[in-house]
Amino acid sequence: MTQPNPQIAMQHATLAPHAAAAHLTPGVWRTVNRMLVRKAIAEYAHELIVEPERIGTAPGAGYDRYALRSDDGARVYTFEARVLALRHWSIRAETIDCTENGAEQALDALAFILDVKDRLGISEALLPIYLDEISSTLYGAAYKATKEGPDTPALLEADFQTIETAMSEGHPGFVANNGRLGFDAHDYRAFAPEAGSPVQVVWLAVHKEQAAFHCAADLDYARLMDEELGAATIERFRTTIESRGCQFDDYYLMPAHPWQWFNKLSIAFAPYVATRRIICLGYGKDRYLAQQSIRTFFNLSDRTKRYVKTSLSILNMGFMRGLSPYYMSGTPAINDFIKSVVANDPYLASQGFTILREVASLGFRNRYYETAVQADSPYKKMLSALWRENPLVHAREGQRLMTMAALLHTDREGRALLPTLIEASGLTPAAWLERYLDAYLAPLVHCFYAHDLVFMPHGENLILVLENHVPVRAIMKDIAEESAILNKDAPLPENVKRLAVDVPERVKLLAIFIDVFDGFFRYMNQILVEHGVCTEDVFWDAVAGCVARYQADHPQRAEKYAQYDLFAEEFLHSCLNRLQLGNNLQMVNLADPAGNLKMAGNLRNPLAGRQLAASANLAEAVEA
Repeated sequence: MTQPNPQIAMQHATLAPHAAAAHLTPGVWRTVNRMLVRKAIAEYAHELIVEPERIGTAPGAGYDRYALRSDDGARVYTFEARVLALRHWSIRAETIDCTENGAEQALDALAFILDVKDRLGISEALLPIYLDEISSTLYGAAYKATKEGPDTPALLEADFQTIETAMSEGHPGFVANNGRLGFDAHDYRAFAPEAGSPVQVVWLAVHKEQAAFHCAADLDYARLMDEELGAATIERFRTTIESRGCQFDDYYLMPAHPWQWFNKLSIAFAPYVATRRIICLGYGKDRYLAQQSIRTFFNLSDRTKRYVKTSLSILNMGFMRGLSPYYMSGTPAINDFIKSVVANDPYLASQGFTILREVASLGFRNRYYETAVQADSPYKKMLSALWRENPLVHAREGQRLMTMAALLHTDREGRALLPTLIEASGLTPAAWLERYLDAYLAPLVHCFYAHDLVFMPHGENLILVLENHVPVRAIMKDIAEESAILNKDAPLPENVKRLAVDVPERVKLLAIFIDVFDGFFRYMNQILVEHGVCTEDVFWDAVAGCVARYQADHPQRAEKYAQYDLFAEEFLHSCLNRLQLGNNLQMVNLADPAGNLKMAGNLRNPLAGRQLAASANLAEAVEA
């Protein structure tokens, strides 16, 4: 059996007890608690969970002083803030104070959660789990605040994976966004993306009677294994299988996350291990790096190979991060279908927009859990894997790749990457934003209007291709589980019919308004304004201009633009934290995504009133 790289094994086996908490020092703890309290106030206020009271003015244009009382009124949080577009609270972290009966208190994120728990509406049964997630988020923030790594200027020229491991923040909207419940301190350093530790995956032989393999039309199992493992490793695995008295051809070879094998599969799947339905083959020879999405691995040993994504039964942001064998069965076909839509669309081709296909999937079904549990359950998602195309083939000479999440990155010194990129490009902020929006937003708008096709286009799901620090095209990933066609009657092939979803008309455009405007642009706008790069008007004028250009270039869909109006006065506010607080064990039923939405009134659309100005600017540009 192949042994792991000694250096990799050492990280997990020899971590001294004190080293597990070496980054938890008083000064760092004060800093990360202040920043998380700032985020909690901002996001809860954004979702109208709490409503700070204005108590006076503060220095700086648009800034005021606010107070927020605990549920019992004994503690008061005061701070300076201004409210930006989309009801976004831009809070000066250094101004946050907490007093109890007039006496100053240290800022404590866990105490803040308890101070407002009645308004959070989280059940008593789920509250301790949420507190665990907050503690883990603080633990990770303290680690990131102390670890060695590139600062913002260094990231300007950093490679794809250096940027991936340097990120300071996960999904920006969730207050508890790095729960990772199930990892211990050893696991954190071995498997967390920010730890940057090389990982060797565990390979299993899974019996074909309970395992199902599916692949893209231009791939087959033998070719996939040959390209991912090579003849020597396959032969070694064959010897191991046959030494158990089993036939090699009765099995598929399947990668598993090391944590999953040791913590779940070797125990929960013990009946199958004992009866040789699952045979552990040991570690593969390739080294991988965990991506921001934590259960997806990039191959460091051979950067031409595919990503590997595995089931990982840890709780993170409202989900146990498993992979459903049922969903895996349709994954390659769905990816082939969406790839064909994108590749055969002249406009998307002209924008360079593409997807990374999930080209193969392998799922193992545990009959015990499937018989016991009829409903959707994490217990049914413990052993699956998929392979995704490598994005490096999309970078030409002079180009580099970067996760779009990096546009929201701020280093330990408070230097944001987005302003640094814009300055290094030599473009004006407005010109840089125009190029970025043409690469990212315009293709998403086109997919919605031309194909009723929507993705989950947050920062971690997009890879930007840059030239001279300017985005030139966008690559969409995480396709099969997070894409949909918003037309239940769409004529689709049988094996991709699950893409068609039936959602109310009033929520269809939230795929842009919430997932893009509220979920990403809201934070970009704050960074640009707070760093003095441009005003809110410059940012939202650029967004309006992108939409207006697209619509002017495609007048044949004018009726649909009116029906789904991106310049509407306001839109429904679908809330992420309210979802997580409602059920942090499984916040969304994937079979009914619209039915899970939790609303908090409407948000004023920052594009409202900008359509005429954007159209006028467009007309002037055409005449010029």
